[in-house]
Amino acid sequence: MFKSSLDNKRYNNLSSFYKGMFGEKIFKISLNAGFTCPSKCIYCSLLNSGEYAGNPKKSLKKQFNEVKKITDKWNNGKYIAYFQAGSNTNAPLSVLKEKYEEVLGFKNVIGLGVATRSDSISNEVLDYLEELNKKTFLTVELGLQSAKKESLKLIRRGHSLDNFEFMFKELKKRDINVIVHIINGLPNETKEDMINTVKYLNKLKPDGIKIHMLQVLKNTVLEKIYKEKPFHLLSLDEYVDIVCSQLELLDEKIVIHRLTGDPKEDELIAPNWVIKKHLVINAIDKEMIKRQTYQGINLNILNRVKLILERRVKYKDLVIDATVGNGNDTLFLADLVKDGHVFGFDIQEVAIKNTDNLLKQNKKNNYTLYKNSHAKMFRILKKFKGRISVIVFNLGYLPKGNKKITTKAKATVSAIKNGIKLLNQKGIILIVIYKHEEGLKEEKAILKLLEKYKDNYKITEYKNSVKEESPYLITIEV
Repeated sequence: MFKSSLDNKRYNNLSSFYKGMFGEKIFKISLNAGFTCPSKCIYCSLLNSGEYAGNPKKSLKKQFNEVKKITDKWNNGKYIAYFQAGSNTNAPLSVLKEKYEEVLGFKNVIGLGVATRSDSISNEVLDYLEELNKKTFLTVELGLQSAKKESLKLIRRGHSLDNFEFMFKELKKRDINVIVHIINGLPNETKEDMINTVKYLNKLKPDGIKIHMLQVLKNTVLEKIYKEKPFHLLSLDEYVDIVCSQLELLDEKIVIHRLTGDPKEDELIAPNWVIKKHLVINAIDKEMIKRQTYQGINLNILNRVKLILERRVKYKDLVIDATVGNGNDTLFLADLVKDGHVFGFDIQEVAIKNTDNLLKQNKKNNYTLYKNSHAKMFRILKKFKGRISVIVFNLGYLPKGNKKITTKAKATVSAIKNGIKLLNQKGIILIVIYKHEEGLKEEKAILKLLEKYKDNYKITEYKNSVKEESPYLITIEV
């Protein structure tokens, strides 16, 4: 379960965010105030993406009450009035004030959501939103769809990536919550392109994100394009894989407002699987469980290390921290084994001292530290042959220490060979490789060794896809 989720999700879901912020059930009431867009994207429907908003021919009060009826089975609910259809800042300021402030006067409305575009927010509207943000819980939803410039041009977005980023930053300067919309499966986009959009957003740090699958709807430019020259639309399995990969890279603080779209069946051309919204969400949940993963795990490879250790280490196990460093991994292992024991190795006196102090501060006594090379672990721990459950190598230099003192390829390879002899029948070795100068030498030597082991052991690589030069994990399982 993701630590910020109250709903047994592996991501920072919206309902948990609302419960944490307001302490009660919150409902978004979608409204259609009849706003238009500066330009129309090729996928946009006649209803301006407001299929589940109200009827613009009806008053906002009537729309609100009609949608609100769905929530009446819950007592004492609070509401966020959500201007969904069209670009809801694309009007004179006087019109915006009239409509926004009308709905804020409705009973139990505690916030306002405004879906819009970066090219339809004037300076005077920015100033008004800043003022409004001080009075109520305000979120502004900006459509980005893709960080790939060619895709923005293809879908006739009407604004550039630079324009989006400028407006995003202007809103954040005013401390306004910004939610960003993206679409997976745009024509000619690869999985890498969709992952890059998430990487781009991580740098901006939006408050939330909505992820949609591209839908070909009736009476759109996209329908005409699709019928004249059909292009590949993602299958459910492809979409689930991409979304999970995006979640694994998203900063854990970003709230997930949506994981799929919700079209009306009689308006949909393709793909048919998007109709079953709950099936899509359940498939994403199941895939996250299958991967043993969660939101943000791939931002730091040590998250993956901890996840594997939590799954594999039992409270009576004997484990080895082959590079104790400042003791953080050693402490983590000591917490996991409880009635077991941690054996720690490091050649630096300062590392042994720092680790010992940390463990004592945390009242641990289930450990033994050796100021010695991990290459000698078998000789030192020979009596425990066949009894060690886990060995962790966090290679490189001591954090905040002398960077010239690093683990070396020859010693590390020897330690891996000797470590395998110590493992029990379900044992595992975890090796975190860093790509500095000495680390690259270690990587080459380790991969050469593992080439010889691949037929006898299960070897898995966990690459950090944020940057090519990022550290990564290799596991060796008996």
